[in-house]
Amino acid sequence: MEAEGTAGGAAEPNMELLAPKARAGSLHKHCHELAEALQVEQEGLVEHQPLEQDDFNFEKWKPKPIPKRTLHEKIDDLKTYLWNPETKEFMGRSGKSWSLILFFYSALYIFLAAMFGGCMCCLMWSISPYTPTYNDRVMPPGMNMIPHMHNVHGLDITFNASDRSSWKKYARALDSQLKPYDDAVQERRNIACKQDAYFMQDDLEESAERKACQFKRSWLGPCSGMQDRDYGYSKGRPCILLKMNRILGYLPGQGTPVNVACVVKKGTEDSLGTVDFYPKNIFNLMYYPYYGKLRHVNYSSPLIAAHFTSLHVDTHLHVQCKLNGKGIINDSPTDRYLGSVSFYLEVGA
Repeated sequence: MEAEGTAGGAAEPNMELLAPKARAGSLHKHCHELAEALQVEQEGLVEHQPLEQDDFNFEKWKPKPIPKRTLHEKIDDLKTYLWNPETKEFMGRSGKSWSLILFFYSALYIFLAAMFGGCMCCLMWSISPYTPTYNDRVMPPGMNMIPHMHNVHGLDITFNASDRSSWKKYARALDSQLKPYDDAVQERRNIACKQDAYFMQDDLEESAERKACQFKRSWLGPCSGMQDRDYGYSKGRPCILLKMNRILGYLPGQGTPVNVACVVKKGTEDSLGTVDFYPKNIFNLMYYPYYGKLRHVNYSSPLIAAHFTSLHVDTHLHVQCKLNGKGIINDSPTDRYLGSVSFYLEVGA
């Protein structure tokens, strides 16, 4: 028992002697690490030495020019791009890649075409071919004239009665316009209607063809071209035709016929002389309403012939013919054809 106590007491001094030795070893290791760090820092300083004069020669740092390729090399590169036998690629893509991209674009455009076709089918199914859902034409009608010859100033009728070549074009234009109004054609296609009343046909089916009233060429008297093939131009007494524009479903005048008057816009009334109208100076109500091109197949627009019988020779006239009636606008500052038509008229001997 005493021997064990003596051994235990001797062990404690040995542990106390080992502690200073451990601290000395740790200090030695720390010093070694500091020495290594200083050595690395010195090596870094050596690498970052000041630049020499040769380092400021920037020419050596410029990229070297790419050598020009010969035509043969370019052709070889093109051939390789079109078909690479090593990778089995055509224009940079493999067969699988081309198949996928062609399939994608085919499916895309087929889908777009089907969607467009479906939209068009829905649109055509929802609208009527006989009655437009949207009408951008103003309800007050415009007016036009024949012959319709333009120059830099506007509509112009200028000729010499003794010079056939100066007025022949006007007579041809009137002939062309009046061919559908031949009496035989009108009697075959259209019916005789009750005058001074609207010819209403709304009780028929939407797609049913509407009857059209006759307007015979002979009703235009000396301006019909049947007695005088020159329409008065060879005598210095020209004729013009006035026509009101067609508007679907429009009832002009609100039950009262719309009439026409021609006056001198610039000049004196005496220089214009007398103006005769055929068959009358009104658009008869029996030609209205107009039911559209698909239903009113043989519709003939009514005409009014204005015959200038006593014009002053060698006088430049600015003539205006106007529509007059309920709901008619004939003084629009922006549209000179709305309810009126203006033209220049000058007749030489």
